[in-house]
Amino acid sequence: MTEEYIIAGCLHNDPSAQRELYNRFSPKMLSVCYRFAHSREDAEDMLQEGFIKVFTQIHTFQNKGAFEGWIRRIIVHTCINFLKKYKKFNESVDLEVAGFVYIKEETIPSIMQAKQVTECIRLLPIGYRTVLNLYAIEGYSHKEISVMLDIEESTSRSQYTRAKSMLENILVKKNILEKPKTQFSLLAGVKKA
Repeated sequence: MTEEYIIAGCLHNDPSAQRELYNRFSPKMLSVCYRFAHSREDAEDMLQEGFIKVFTQIHTFQNKGAFEGWIRRIIVHTCINFLKKYKKFNESVDLEVAGFVYIKEETIPSIMQAKQVTECIRLLPIGYRTVLNLYAIEGYSHKEISVMLDIEESTSRSQYTRAKSMLENILVKKNILEKPKTQFSLLAGVKKA
């Protein structure tokens, strides 16, 4: 089925077109939900709620931009609403500031590394993870994030900075990243007596 045929069928509540739309886009959208969710069950709930919105709002799609992008925006907003509804993005933690790190050149192939990084992102507190996903992966601005999450723009910026630092620490501990071999010190140029 072509995308146009699927959209037309969904506009007429055709179950086969709805099934095709779901089968075609649900795997990618589940991975979006999974990045925001606390558990697989939460991700599946987000996905289901998101697709209900896709089916009920499909008449608003105006063929401006990619259909997949339109679905993705609905899914992301559904994830945020889910987190807000269950107050799951308010967690916060103290963290140590991470130093500069670089990716090991001898690491496993990048697809496996991407999977490991995604798993490490899931270890972040949900508030940090949410802002990191929205800013770094979904491409929203801190201003847009502040509106979506009903937080100050400065809070979005600080959550993102802390999320990056915490993620770097996690990646170092899991040997996905390593710390630089040379440590810089304020006392590096001082002669020892």
